[in-house]
Amino acid sequence: MPTDDEVITALKALANDRRLTILAWLKAPRSHFREQVDGDLVDDGVCGVLIAEKLGVSQPTVSEHMRILVAAGLVTAKRIKQWTFYQRDEARLTELHDSISKL
Repeated sequence: MPTDDEVITALKALANDRRLTILAWLKAPRSHFREQVDGDLVDDGVCGVLIAEKLGVSQPTVSEHMRILVAAGLVTAKRIKQWTFYQRDEARLTELHDSISKL
């Protein structure tokens, strides 16, 4: 189970509309993103470039949002070539949900 500090960090990460939107998109990546050259949308995650493109923001802006989501344990990052791919951490999200439900 996550510690109180981990739950607080996750809640702070979720207190941003863009990060909530990204998490929703990552739940069903094939429905929200075009196919990518490297990596499978489901098996490897979604490239940060595609997230930036869909969100309509710069790559550095997406990188900061994703850094916060990774630090909160809500998504995982995986490097393929020069790109970073992101996936939801479903097990961690379930743990956080269960912890919050007990409050």
